[in-house]
Amino acid sequence: MKIAVVGTGYVGLVTGTCLSETGYEVTCIDIDEKKVEAMKNGVVPIYEPGLEVLFERNIAQGRLNFTTSLEEGVKGAKVIFLALPTPPGEDGSADLKHILDVATKLGGLLEDYTVIVDKSTVPVGTADKVRAQVAKKAQVEFDVVSNPEFLREGAAVDDFMKPDRVVLGVSTKRAEELMGELYLPFVRQGHPIIFMDVRSAELTKYAANAFLATKITFMNEVANLAEKVGADVEMVRRGIGTDNRIGARFLFAGIGYGGSCFPKDVLALNQTGLEHGYEFQILPAVMGVNHKQKLSLLPKLKQRFGENLKGKRFAFWGLAFKPNTDDVREAPALYMIEELLAAGAEVIAFDPEAMDNVRNLLANRIEYAENGYECLDGADALIVATEWSVFRSPDFNRVGSLLKNKMIFDGRNLYDPHKMKQLGFDYVCVGRNVEI
Repeated sequence: MKIAVVGTGYVGLVTGTCLSETGYEVTCIDIDEKKVEAMKNGVVPIYEPGLEVLFERNIAQGRLNFTTSLEEGVKGAKVIFLALPTPPGEDGSADLKHILDVATKLGGLLEDYTVIVDKSTVPVGTADKVRAQVAKKAQVEFDVVSNPEFLREGAAVDDFMKPDRVVLGVSTKRAEELMGELYLPFVRQGHPIIFMDVRSAELTKYAANAFLATKITFMNEVANLAEKVGADVEMVRRGIGTDNRIGARFLFAGIGYGGSCFPKDVLALNQTGLEHGYEFQILPAVMGVNHKQKLSLLPKLKQRFGENLKGKRFAFWGLAFKPNTDDVREAPALYMIEELLAAGAEVIAFDPEAMDNVRNLLANRIEYAENGYECLDGADALIVATEWSVFRSPDFNRVGSLLKNKMIFDGRNLYDPHKMKQLGFDYVCVGRNVEI
């Protein structure tokens, strides 16, 4: 079966590469000529664990191809995935211009029955709009399917190859059978393919991300209360996470969520509600709390150093919004850095993968270190913003000797407060303001 994937961003590239790994002939299409040429030469444009091996293997074996030509890319394809950006507009709703522009062009290129798949995260009703645009020029039968992605950055290859579930919104039996055949290699371990109507599938993606964002935000609010009452949020997390009605995942307190999905999807779901005359009560609170949480370490830092931070130097461990990715979109570290710079401070940072992306945003407004220890030398304090594995077990004697003050502001609760006190650190974390 030949497959086309329009768009080689995070979702499109992972989708195309993983589909080719199971034997499908895949052509990925993108308008960026330099990016396409680089991919043809085996250069992976994003950091995602496990992706490079599959990428190189399937290019070498001729199953994974790239082009800038939409006509060339979709020729002969039975399934065309639309994995195009849907950035938030001024009102927070998803901007569908890229998807609808491609849909308009596709109509005149279809030569036989084809399934067009909305893989991007899109609001309810998008499939109807895509169908209308394709139909303007289509001379053959086609179907539009909603197939939301549930890929976690940092674990996307495993998530695609061994999904918890595959959600497919279909409107005809013909589309159901073809998509069921397409995904059969990925569900041999017994995980379900869930067929439903198209609008339910579109809503499922937003509902899933909004719920996970709510779990994170709820735990951060509990952490804020824990600090005031002298409780330990880690103990609370263990106490409620073992309840199988709640579950342990997404209950780690910290400095908020970021990335390409949660912020955009919560905003878009809230806007969808408003457009249909329904005002969410939970989602605005989730967004508000999360924004404050990204900056929640700063008042604690200013308690120790004062409001005017001119001449102070702070080291950051982590810039990506989460570990195992180079994605810095809505990363809490960037929000904190902007506030510190505005207060007159200097910042030096290290991240295993995300520094090039931050250089593109901040240029020389901050300094960049070659490793975690280098950025500590002479810094007034260390701020841990991303829970990369390399930061979990540092040489604390070395850390203390390099810092001007033995002070760590840990936004990800990586370390044991008892141990940190024994080592002589002033250790500030999230929701663990306990007497030790």
